[in-house]
Amino acid sequence: MTDHKIIDNFLSENEFKRLSSIVMGDNFPWFYQPNIERKHKSNSNDFTSYFTHTCYDKNKINSQLFYEFGTLIELLEIKALIRLKVNCYPNTNNLDIHQSHVDYPYSHKGCILYFNTCNGYTILEDGTKIESIANRVLLFDPSLPHQSTNATFTKARFNVNINYF
Repeated sequence: MTDHKIIDNFLSENEFKRLSSIVMGDNFPWFYQPNIERKHKSNSNDFTSYFTHTCYDKNKINSQLFYEFGTLIELLEIKALIRLKVNCYPNTNNLDIHQSHVDYPYSHKGCILYFNTCNGYTILEDGTKIESIANRVLLFDPSLPHQSTNATFTKARFNVNINYF
């Protein structure tokens, strides 16, 4: 079994409502990504796409929205941040399991905070499925292969992916 930890109700109710209202609000600035897994972008049969907002990457803050995640960063006791990226996987007719990938090729910590409950999930290397449940956190090593999905019973699947030490 892959070493991971699931924590439900990770943020306080007020903090979770505040953060999810920002991320799932109608003014959140999303950026279209034509491919979910970059190394597979040459596959002409892959029509999956999603929206992201990278708040922190390559040792710099890329968005003022980064500061909205301060409580989450504190609770994770992050010593060094690698990346903080918010994801929106739009609804499709079929539940798509995306290509297996690693976030970075070296051991580090990862956190996925799920903003809404839906039928999408994360699949770990050993096949374990982590359901997307609002205010659930998955702590794992994202240098190990894992997969994401979209959702079919909600308008979209929302989460934030944090890579750190």
